[in-house]
Amino acid sequence: MNTDKLINKTIKFVKRTLQDAEGGHDWFHIHRVFSNAQRIAKDEDVNYLVVSLGALLHDIADAKFYNGDETIGPALATSFLKSEKVDPDIIKHVVEIIENISFKSSLTDPNNTHKKFNSIEFQVVQDADRLDAIGAIGIARAFNYGGFKNRALYNPLIVPNLYMSKAEYKKSTAPTINHFYEKLLVLKDKMNTNTGRKLAEKRHQFMLTYLEQFYKEWNGQL
Repeated sequence: MNTDKLINKTIKFVKRTLQDAEGGHDWFHIHRVFSNAQRIAKDEDVNYLVVSLGALLHDIADAKFYNGDETIGPALATSFLKSEKVDPDIIKHVVEIIENISFKSSLTDPNNTHKKFNSIEFQVVQDADRLDAIGAIGIARAFNYGGFKNRALYNPLIVPNLYMSKAEYKKSTAPTINHFYEKLLVLKDKMNTNTGRKLAEKRHQFMLTYLEQFYKEWNGQL
């Protein structure tokens, strides 16, 4: 099977699988990450197929919608790619991207001795995913998920936890505004590629402007 045909079949598979997904983790999120990845990959020496499949399948079964089970996504992706007779080395690479891409995977976990995976393809897809978590889209996604989980918008009595472990992050029920400090505002400095860092800068500044406006309105100053 040629590359374009495989990518098109993967797109159809992802659309079908995520047709009832939460709005911040649906096909449109995948499409934005796929587009971001293509944009970043232009400036890097990458395996285009790995980047494309990694971007398209990275959230095929996000663990937070499966009681924290981080094995479902990799298993689903593996099953699909095997059914399409994709080269085993490509499958392994894509699955490693899925297993390591999330923000929580970068947090400390005293019980996890798993060696962190890295490749330029992984870096490209991770930057593409992180870009969709910041800026105007990132703000919309954060509040959409907060509403989905019935979380408070903001509670000044609940301070952000800036030093969460992976386990604490997965269990957090904090207000959505806290999520800015616990994740969104951190992402700019965690970008892997030069293109990712450049693209993140303007989105980061937009979030700072948004928070300034939010607090002024919250405190009745506007």
